[in-house]
Amino acid sequence: MPYELNDQKKVGLGLIGFGIFFTFLAVILFFDRGLLALGNIFWLTGVALLLGLRSTLQLFTNRTNYKGTISFLLGIFLIFVRWPVVGIVVELYGCFLLFSGFWPSIQAFLYEIPVFGWILQYPILLINQLRRSFG
Repeated sequence: MPYELNDQKKVGLGLIGFGIFFTFLAVILFFDRGLLALGNIFWLTGVALLLGLRSTLQLFTNRTNYKGTISFLLGIFLIFVRWPVVGIVVELYGCFLLFSGFWPSIQAFLYEIPVFGWILQYPILLINQLRRSFG
Protein backbone atom coordinates (compact mmCIF):
# COMPACT_ATOMS: atom_id res chain seq x y z
CA MET A 1 0.00 0.00 0.00
CA PRO A 2 1.56 3.31 -1.02
CA TYR A 3 0.28 5.26 1.96
CA GLU A 4 0.16 3.41 5.26
CA LEU A 5 -2.16 4.68 7.98
CA ASN A 6 -0.56 4.09 11.34
CA ASP A 7 -2.25 5.07 14.60
CA GLN A 8 -0.77 8.58 14.61
CA LYS A 9 -2.12 9.33 11.14
CA LYS A 10 -5.52 7.92 12.08
CA VAL A 11 -5.65 10.27 15.07
CA GLY A 12 -4.58 13.11 12.77
CA LEU A 13 -7.42 12.35 10.36
CA GLY A 14 -9.85 12.24 13.29
CA LEU A 15 -8.64 15.61 14.57
CA ILE A 16 -8.97 17.14 11.11
CA GLY A 17 -12.53 15.80 10.99
CA PHE A 18 -13.28 17.28 14.42
CA GLY A 19 -11.76 20.59 13.30
CA ILE A 20 -13.96 20.71 10.21
CA PHE A 21 -17.01 19.72 12.28
CA PHE A 22 -16.41 22.40 14.93
CA THR A 23 -15.79 25.04 12.26
CA PHE A 24 -19.01 24.04 10.49
CA LEU A 25 -20.89 24.12 13.79
CA ALA A 26 -19.43 27.56 14.56
CA VAL A 27 -20.61 28.91 11.20
CA ILE A 28 -24.10 27.53 11.81
CA LEU A 29 -24.15 29.14 15.26
CA PHE A 30 -23.46 32.61 13.81
CA PHE A 31 -19.65 32.47 13.82
CA ASP A 32 -19.10 31.53 17.45
CA ARG A 33 -15.51 32.50 18.26
CA GLY A 34 -14.88 29.71 20.75
CA LEU A 35 -15.94 26.97 18.36
CA LEU A 36 -13.95 28.54 15.53
CA ALA A 37 -10.83 28.66 17.70
CA LEU A 38 -11.38 25.05 18.79
CA GLY A 39 -11.87 23.99 15.18
CA ASN A 40 -8.63 25.72 14.17
CA ILE A 41 -6.68 24.08 16.98
CA PHE A 42 -8.05 20.63 16.11
CA TRP A 43 -7.40 21.15 12.41
CA LEU A 44 -3.81 22.37 12.84
CA THR A 45 -3.00 19.58 15.28
CA GLY A 46 -4.52 17.02 12.91
CA VAL A 47 -2.49 18.30 9.96
CA ALA A 48 0.68 18.17 12.08
CA LEU A 49 -0.05 14.57 13.12
CA LEU A 50 -1.05 13.47 9.63
CA LEU A 51 1.89 14.99 7.76
CA GLY A 52 4.45 14.92 10.56
CA LEU A 53 6.03 17.92 12.24
CA ARG A 54 8.87 18.33 9.75
CA SER A 55 6.59 18.14 6.71
CA THR A 56 4.11 20.54 8.31
CA LEU A 57 6.85 23.07 9.01
CA GLN A 58 8.14 22.67 5.46
CA LEU A 59 4.62 23.19 4.12
CA PHE A 60 4.06 26.39 6.08
CA THR A 61 7.58 27.81 5.64
CA ASN A 62 8.15 26.93 2.00
CA ARG A 63 8.97 30.05 -0.01
CA THR A 64 6.24 29.30 -2.57
CA ASN A 65 3.62 28.96 0.20
CA TYR A 66 4.28 32.25 2.03
CA LYS A 67 1.16 33.88 0.63
CA GLY A 68 -1.03 31.01 1.84
CA THR A 69 0.68 30.84 5.23
CA ILE A 70 0.30 34.55 5.86
CA SER A 71 -3.35 34.45 4.78
CA PHE A 72 -4.11 31.45 6.97
CA LEU A 73 -2.41 32.89 10.07
CA LEU A 74 -4.01 36.29 9.46
CA GLY A 75 -7.40 34.55 9.32
CA ILE A 76 -6.75 32.86 12.67
CA PHE A 77 -5.67 36.20 14.13
CA LEU A 78 -8.82 37.90 12.84
CA ILE A 79 -10.94 35.21 14.47
CA PHE A 80 -9.22 35.81 17.79
CA VAL A 81 -9.73 39.60 17.60
CA ARG A 82 -13.49 39.22 17.06
CA TRP A 83 -13.75 39.48 13.28
CA PRO A 84 -14.89 35.91 12.62
CA VAL A 85 -16.56 36.35 9.21
CA VAL A 86 -13.58 38.10 7.66
CA GLY A 87 -11.26 35.68 9.46
CA ILE A 88 -12.99 32.62 8.01
CA VAL A 89 -12.86 34.04 4.48
CA VAL A 90 -9.15 34.91 4.76
CA GLU A 91 -8.41 31.55 6.38
CA LEU A 92 -10.20 29.60 3.64
CA TYR A 93 -8.27 31.56 1.02
CA GLY A 94 -5.04 30.68 2.81
CA CYS A 95 -6.01 26.99 3.01
CA PHE A 96 -6.79 26.96 -0.68
CA LEU A 97 -3.40 28.48 -1.50
CA LEU A 98 -1.52 26.18 0.89
CA PHE A 99 -3.13 22.93 -0.24
CA SER A 100 -3.73 23.67 -3.92
CA GLY A 101 -0.90 21.29 -4.82
CA PHE A 102 -2.74 18.43 -3.11
CA TRP A 103 -5.97 18.74 -5.14
CA PRO A 104 -5.10 16.04 -7.73
CA SER A 105 -4.35 13.57 -4.93
CA ILE A 106 -7.52 14.50 -3.06
CA GLN A 107 -9.56 14.19 -6.25
CA ALA A 108 -8.15 10.74 -7.00
CA PHE A 109 -8.92 9.64 -3.43
CA LEU A 110 -12.50 10.97 -3.59
CA TYR A 111 -13.11 9.22 -6.92
CA GLU A 112 -12.23 5.87 -5.29
CA ILE A 113 -15.01 6.14 -2.67
CA PRO A 114 -17.75 3.77 -3.92
CA VAL A 115 -20.94 5.87 -4.18
CA PHE A 116 -19.52 9.33 -3.55
CA GLY A 117 -16.89 8.90 -6.26
CA TRP A 118 -19.51 8.02 -8.86
CA ILE A 119 -21.57 11.08 -7.91
CA LEU A 120 -18.49 13.28 -8.31
CA GLN A 121 -17.50 11.70 -11.62
CA TYR A 122 -20.97 11.74 -13.16
CA PRO A 123 -21.09 15.46 -14.11
CA ILE A 124 -17.62 15.19 -15.64
CA LEU A 125 -18.62 12.10 -17.62
CA LEU A 126 -21.81 13.83 -18.76
CA ILE A 127 -19.91 16.92 -19.94
CA ASN A 128 -17.40 14.76 -21.84
CA GLN A 129 -20.24 12.84 -23.49
CA LEU A 130 -22.00 16.08 -24.50
CA ARG A 131 -18.73 17.48 -25.81
CA ARG A 132 -18.20 14.39 -28.00
CA SER A 133 -21.74 14.42 -29.36
CA PHE A 134 -21.75 18.14 -30.25
CA GLY A 135 -18.09 18.58 -31.14
